[in-house]
Amino acid sequence: MAVLVNECKKELTERILPFWNKLRDDENGGFYGFMNNDLEVDKKADKGVILNSRILWFYSSCYRTLKEEYMLDNARHAYEFLKKCVDRENGGVYWMMTFDGKPSDDMKHTYNQAFAIYALSTYYLASDDKSALDLAFEIFDTVEKKCTDDIAYMEAFSRDWKLVPNDALSENGLMADKTMNTVLHLIEAYTVLLEASRDHRVEERLMFLLDVTKEKIFNSENNCLRVFFDRELNQIGDIHSYGHDIEASWLLDRACEVIGDRRLMADWRFINLRIARNIYDIAYENGAVNNERENDKIDKKRIWWVQAESVVGFVNAFQQGGEKLYIDAAEEIFRWIVTKQADSRENSEWWGEVTFEGEPMQTVDMVNPWKCPYHNGRMCIEIINRNVSI
Repeated sequence: MAVLVNECKKELTERILPFWNKLRDDENGGFYGFMNNDLEVDKKADKGVILNSRILWFYSSCYRTLKEEYMLDNARHAYEFLKKCVDRENGGVYWMMTFDGKPSDDMKHTYNQAFAIYALSTYYLASDDKSALDLAFEIFDTVEKKCTDDIAYMEAFSRDWKLVPNDALSENGLMADKTMNTVLHLIEAYTVLLEASRDHRVEERLMFLLDVTKEKIFNSENNCLRVFFDRELNQIGDIHSYGHDIEASWLLDRACEVIGDRRLMADWRFINLRIARNIYDIAYENGAVNNERENDKIDKKRIWWVQAESVVGFVNAFQQGGEKLYIDAAEEIFRWIVTKQADSRENSEWWGEVTFEGEPMQTVDMVNPWKCPYHNGRMCIEIINRNVSI
């Protein structure tokens, strides 16, 4: 495990950070929104708010772990741009901005609000800038006022918070009113907001989200998470997202740790170990983790974020349950990452998708509104901070 810690630190400091450092836009703010697979930057491409929120989270978290001043400066730079993404009239953050910081898609999405809260709360923990925490609470209050119904959270809205079709987070030919993905990342966001504030309102809503996950999203018969739902949280489609399951297995544990309730922690540890073991048994194959199952068809291409979350998820499963097979899996997946998923070209980062055999598919651009340093950067930070020994 010590080798994995050292290798993750090397991956972070010698590949991921240098790549993203060069994407800072000092002329127009934030970070450039697009790079193709020929490593060509489009400096006038739209900038995804999710992308810039995740970059703010990334540099804030890097600073908290490695304490390099330039990391805090890059986080501050991302924070200044994120403030431009806030709708001061209607509340919440927009979906997409122009390269120079004007709304280009003014949709409001609960998932997007969650990442803004996550980033702002983490920046506050890194910088002690109270304005960031205040803004996180403004968005939290907006989400709780505008996005909730009598069951859980609705997701896609117009600028003035009228419901619109949830195209942004629906896939596989389905149109979902609600998704596991949004619930998971609200949990993630509220976990860090609670850590930063110890606010009882945040704890209440985090507990509510955990209850929704346990009662409606977790499939106890198959030890997996349901993915897409109608408005009443009835499942639609038959999809199993392997990456989201292994990611959830450690994020849910983290939420319970921050809440600090021992009974809650024990209950979720039992569930999360079942989820992790299921992924180990059915999705871990040929040195990495497959993507998903839809009906009876398994998608075996290897997605960059799935591999990153699998390393963290399996290390977490080892910490929670003690079975060495999880450390062995985490180390093998990391070897896959550095030999297959990571682009060997100078000044590059990770391929978004590779084949089952490890050949780059070049179907996902190197940087886009979703392709960012959040998953792979977080993998490195988590492994460095956990520093597990066996």
